[in-house]
Amino acid sequence: MQQNFVRIQNEVGLHARPAAQFVKLAKRFNSKVTVTYNGKIVDAKSLVRLLSIGAGKDAEIEITTDGIDEQEAASSLVGLIQNNFIEK
Repeated sequence: MQQNFVRIQNEVGLHARPAAQFVKLAKRFNSKVTVTYNGKIVDAKSLVRLLSIGAGKDAEIEITTDGIDEQEAASSLVGLIQNNFIEK
């Protein structure tokens, strides 16, 4: 299991387009991916659930990955956020 804390720097936080990008990337991995914010843990492969946490600009979220490709999933998802949702 990988646990990573990352601060959201983009202006709109995990809202609409950035959240959709995050979910799309999370779904590429076999590992279970969750996001925790303000004590709420959600499935990161569900757009509705991810939007429900209301993580805005400067929110620190925890990304947890668990499974066969957990390291790659964690690295990719953290990188997406650190690069302000610009996929490489």
